[in-house]
Amino acid sequence: MCGIVGILGNHEAAPTIVEGLKRLEYRGYDSAGIATVNDAGKLDRRRAVGKLANLSDLLVHDPLPGRAGIGHTRWATHGAPNEANAHPHAVDGVAVVHNGIIENFRELRRELAKQGRTPETDTDTETVAMLTRAYLDAGKTPAEAVEATLARLEGAFALLFLFEGEPDLMIAARKGSPLAIGHGDGEMFVGSDAIALAPLTSRITYLEEGDWAVITRAGATIYDAAGNRANRPERRVQMDATRIEKGGHRHYMMKEIAEQPTVVGQVLEAYLSDDGDAVALELEGIDLAKVERLSIVACGTAYYAGLVAKYWFERYARLPVDIDVASEFRYREPPFPANTLSVFVSQSGETADTLAALRYSAGKAMGTLALVNVPESSIARESDVAVQIHAGPEISVASTKAFTCQLTTFAVLVVKAGLARGTLDAQTAAQMLTALRRLPGLMSHALATNDAVHATAIDIAEAHDVLFLGRGQMFPLALEGALKLKEISYLHAEGYPSGELKHGPIALVDKATPTIVLAPHDGLFDKTVSNMQEVMARDGRVVLVSDAHAAAQAGDGVWKTITMPDAPEFIQPILYAVPAQLLAYHVAVAKGTDVDQPRNLAKSVTVE
Repeated sequence: MCGIVGILGNHEAAPTIVEGLKRLEYRGYDSAGIATVNDAGKLDRRRAVGKLANLSDLLVHDPLPGRAGIGHTRWATHGAPNEANAHPHAVDGVAVVHNGIIENFRELRRELAKQGRTPETDTDTETVAMLTRAYLDAGKTPAEAVEATLARLEGAFALLFLFEGEPDLMIAARKGSPLAIGHGDGEMFVGSDAIALAPLTSRITYLEEGDWAVITRAGATIYDAAGNRANRPERRVQMDATRIEKGGHRHYMMKEIAEQPTVVGQVLEAYLSDDGDAVALELEGIDLAKVERLSIVACGTAYYAGLVAKYWFERYARLPVDIDVASEFRYREPPFPANTLSVFVSQSGETADTLAALRYSAGKAMGTLALVNVPESSIARESDVAVQIHAGPEISVASTKAFTCQLTTFAVLVVKAGLARGTLDAQTAAQMLTALRRLPGLMSHALATNDAVHATAIDIAEAHDVLFLGRGQMFPLALEGALKLKEISYLHAEGYPSGELKHGPIALVDKATPTIVLAPHDGLFDKTVSNMQEVMARDGRVVLVSDAHAAAQAGDGVWKTITMPDAPEFIQPILYAVPAQLLAYHVAVAKGTDVDQPRNLAKSVTVE
């Protein structure tokens, strides 16, 4: 969630830290701050509420010297988003930035209060700085004080410490939240992820669960949770700077919507044979022929990708599927029938609830499989097999290309499972692979609906409530369309199975409530049209998203039509994600909301 950047450099740190934090803006935040130690050892800090531009303005008028520094963008958990609660927190020469939640901070506060130490903020993070200061006052070195502090903390955290009088020292620690160390030439860096460090270095060491590191300009000494020296590998992470820029688009979201034909093509290139006629995706140690049940776990948009996959696996591979929201999964303590394969879906690979569900499943399921966008992430490392979705960096908080890449990866897995289980014959599998090969081109055609969607969005932006309907494999797309609209335009929207309309939601229908119907010409189209007629009979305004043939059959009375290209039924959910994304985007632009960084949301949810 929050962004962390640290530098032990050869030049003034503050400007570079600000630039690093800008690359982490996509995570979501409501305040920002920097602390530095200058060459004389003086610790100082600057903090500001709101966007990084406010912090930048403050630094122009009140510069912050020092070649060693730590910076942070905060997404509020404990305490209001104000300057007092903004990071870094500083207590008598100890500065700390933190991503995560310290669950026992109240207990620690009570203990510190007995020593006469009182907090000045509402945050859990300040308690970390207070406790470290207490250990320093007891005669410990900075490294010893941090080690003692970490032993007392309960919860999830990525922590970065800076100390007055120590211009060549940072200490980093991770438990549950990601943190990466970057290696330079006589310089060292720390970031929440590699994107923050991309222009500074390509040499990255990822801290593992429970690790903490003592960092100087000469390098990093890493210790594991038991306090033993740990040899973590240094990786080369090449991050093309153009992939984290807007590329001429007004917003990252629009750039990422437009990239979908390309990134979906990359998924197919990675997981189909050179001629495209066979699945080339290897799952080492997992025999799909022996799998008797799937358990899919995810959050948000990734959950809806899993819900589409449930339809596919059950229909084409005849494989029963349970699907759970990750935040509920382990609390109901689900049993694992024999030969259950657990599948975890996460763009970042660091989603706290999904990671906790993975850890619950380990040793109970026959195997764990992850679909992730970041191959070095915690979920990828802790799963038996990790499959990369090849979406590339996704900066906008609202997921678009990661969703369609998740779906495309699932589609390849479905074909593989159907062939392994003997539920797909060679001819049907070949037809499905042919459909997938057509997908990038069809998505380019879907992007051509942009003008029609834009015109529709102008009217939708005036509504207070919006309904999305879909049947069968299009029902999850209705849920996803409603979520996208809620996320970035702040309009209330709900997605329903079309057939469920008459069981309650139809009470919401009136001429002021648009109904978006996602209805390609498939085996359920006639039933969907009947539901659509029920809406129109009650003065409901219907926006029909469908192909030309189906739209002609729908008859009169449709308020607006967005015409999609004809497509094989198997790939329709992937294709129809595009107009749903475009609609949310253009409504948000029309309403003037912050498209890429919507209020209250974070990109990578690394706290429960």
